[in-house]
Amino acid sequence: MGYMTKVQVIERAKGQRQFYLICPAPLAQALEMEKGETIEWVVQDKWTLSVKRGEARQTQAQRRSHGKR
Repeated sequence: MGYMTKVQVIERAKGQRQFYLICPAPLAQALEMEKGETIEWVVQDKWTLSVKRGEARQTQAQRRSHGKR
């Protein structure tokens, strides 16, 4: 199943534009993404964009369980 989203553009001073690609919440939840997580955009060709995760991070549940016994 795919998730559709629109590209958003912010027009900055001096003609600079900043593009935003929003990750839909159901997709982020399915991937268990967290705030501040680093991802890498990889252009495979003009029509294919892949997203790779950065370093593996501990989930909040894993971080919470380390201090408790």
